[in-house]
Amino acid sequence: MSFSLGVRPREQVDLLYISMETAIALASVLGNVLVVAAVVVNRSLRDTTFCFIASLAVADIAVGALVIPLAVVISLGLETQFYTCLLLSCLLLVITQGSILSLLAIAVDRFLRVKIPTRYCVVVTPGRARLAVGLCWLLSFVSGLVPMLGWHIRPPAPRLRGNASSGGDDAPPIVCRFTSVVSMHFMVYFNFLGCVVVPLAVMTALYGEIFRVICVRLGRRAEATRAGGGDDGGRRYYQKELRLAKSLALVVALFALCWLPLHILNCVALFCPACPLPKAAVYAGIFLSHVNSALNPLVYAFRIKRFRVTLIRISRRCGLCRPAEPSLFPEGKTVLTG
Repeated sequence: MSFSLGVRPREQVDLLYISMETAIALASVLGNVLVVAAVVVNRSLRDTTFCFIASLAVADIAVGALVIPLAVVISLGLETQFYTCLLLSCLLLVITQGSILSLLAIAVDRFLRVKIPTRYCVVVTPGRARLAVGLCWLLSFVSGLVPMLGWHIRPPAPRLRGNASSGGDDAPPIVCRFTSVVSMHFMVYFNFLGCVVVPLAVMTALYGEIFRVICVRLGRRAEATRAGGGDDGGRRYYQKELRLAKSLALVVALFALCWLPLHILNCVALFCPACPLPKAAVYAGIFLSHVNSALNPLVYAFRIKRFRVTLIRISRRCGLCRPAEPSLFPEGKTVLTG
């Protein structure tokens, strides 16, 4: 027996999807706003790595504030002009690419910090970090707007009225669906293989090398300590780097786990057009990709002590309605391990 109150099963799936997306949008915006606030108020978090983490948080805020509402509106069958629908779909691609390029920038930054620790501060300056963030977003816009340049599904030809042959009438509106305007060939060959798989492979290699270098150097320092001439400060430095690298590698792993199902569905749609794709499965893939934006602040809070302490103090200050100080962590007074 079903108590659907007159709502058809397909409509129930739509309602469940919209409700869950709304909850994730709120969690993404709130959590990542706190991440940006933590970087702003805690001066010990204003190094290059956390500059890239703030860039990733901005992308996740955009997911909650823009991507999820657009995804919900598109799922309702909004009627728009073809190029309006295509532009909205490209916006989703831009923000997603901003996330993965921010993750790649974080991996490169941690690799340089471990590989050239004595020259790191000379090579990676705050100005170069800001330039790298700007470059990441520029590349995101370029790659995300490729469908606007022609790699899309052509709109239907406008219907001519009577004997009119001038073709001056505007094209009729279409039901805006991502798959009705963005080519699956673009999504699989360019977006997935080129803009997702390649960066993920590079990040995997970088973190693998980071862990190898840290373990080798920790082993050498342990041997030197047993011999009576070890540098305990150097050992603590690499232990801290190892903990932070594990946390950031977890962020990359969660990104892959959350986004791969949707890209796999795209591959099925391209290579097996006759294979049925249940609406619930498509919604689950889209929803899982959005969940990733709400998970990152949890990783920072539970795995990075500096973030956890800062977020707790921000929450307490907001809860008590106290006026904000210029900085909760005066420079030079707070040194916390990652």
